[in-house]
Amino acid sequence: MAQSWNKGQIVINRPEYLNFLKNWKDEDVIKVISGVRRCGKSKLFEIYRQYLIKKGISPKQIISINFEEFDYSDLQTNESLYAYLKKQTQGGQKFYVFLDEIQNVVNFEKAVNSLFLKKNIDIYITGSNAYFLSGELATLLSGRYVELKMLPLSFKEFASVKTEKNIRALYNEYLKTSFPYAITLDDEKQQQYLEGIYSSVVLKDIVKRLGVADVAILELVIKYLYAETGNFQNINKISNTLASYGNNVSNKTIARYIEGIEKSMLIYKAQRYNVKGRKIFANNAKYYAVDNGLRRLIAGDRSEDYGHILENIVYLELLRRGYQVYTGIVDNMEVDFLAKKPNGESLYIQVSFNTEKEEVLKRELRSLEAIKDQHSKLLLTMDEILPEQNFNGIIKTNVLKWLLA
Repeated sequence: MAQSWNKGQIVINRPEYLNFLKNWKDEDVIKVISGVRRCGKSKLFEIYRQYLIKKGISPKQIISINFEEFDYSDLQTNESLYAYLKKQTQGGQKFYVFLDEIQNVVNFEKAVNSLFLKKNIDIYITGSNAYFLSGELATLLSGRYVELKMLPLSFKEFASVKTEKNIRALYNEYLKTSFPYAITLDDEKQQQYLEGIYSSVVLKDIVKRLGVADVAILELVIKYLYAETGNFQNINKISNTLASYGNNVSNKTIARYIEGIEKSMLIYKAQRYNVKGRKIFANNAKYYAVDNGLRRLIAGDRSEDYGHILENIVYLELLRRGYQVYTGIVDNMEVDFLAKKPNGESLYIQVSFNTEKEEVLKRELRSLEAIKDQHSKLLLTMDEILPEQNFNGIIKTNVLKWLLA
């Protein structure tokens, strides 16, 4: 089944996300969908509800509440929500309860936990920041929920709805944005839409949550992290950079802002990992943007960014494929990504926009060659000359082909 946007004019296949809900249907856990605003969570619920009806579930057994709608403003406390749903789910039949943007409900975890204890209710919730999965919720519902971490469109999903056949042209268009609805808009409307997403995230998911007094400083931190995508960062470096522009901000405040930006899902972090020592370092992480269109909106375009933009796209794709992603360190050399799965599978990846110059190719291979274990090693490039090669087990392949696989 597909997901539809723009009043049925465009259909986007996102089967992995839908299959997650299908596989967990009726299991005795709360189904949690997290992801940045407008990445498609509500649409996923809508399509899944259609699936349930086709499977014979009566619409009367399906209860859906989106807490960003004013119609449900009177249900934004845990007491009122629980009382309402308790009344709506009387009887012996199974009920499927969908609670969208649940973070808008005060102390919602208490209501969700009580509803979970009722065996005739299958609960599905979404949230647009990571705060709703921290603290009391994680403690109260420990072991009682499964989480699907949702992202905007992958390159493969994006390409599936485009008529353009030239893969490089598709990639250039993809760089404008990966938000599902935004790809249906012209450039001017697209920018306005992205501005709206950014403002909503900053004001609702960061400023309001953290009680930020100086929004301008917060936005400078966001702009800095976006501009420095793919470069190692630490609190002191960011503080010194801001100070050089006349903004003296404490390290504690910067750390707090970065945590808020992460939890709003505007950025994702890749920590350093010592490959030989098998140790994760706390300092000097890399940060990646959730969407290149947002990044370009805030940080602008720079010609030297092409490699880091491509690296950003590969990073997000690894997350979509279920990997925990680190930046690898081996013999004081950097491996762009060490991607690990819970089952022990690991993958080393170097990303380079172009390796057609021999010295660049040698440099990109060097760190992969220093790794002596048997896990797969990839060099992903946009090379047009000899795009597919094998260097003693290090597989060089076209990055766009890899993204479409």
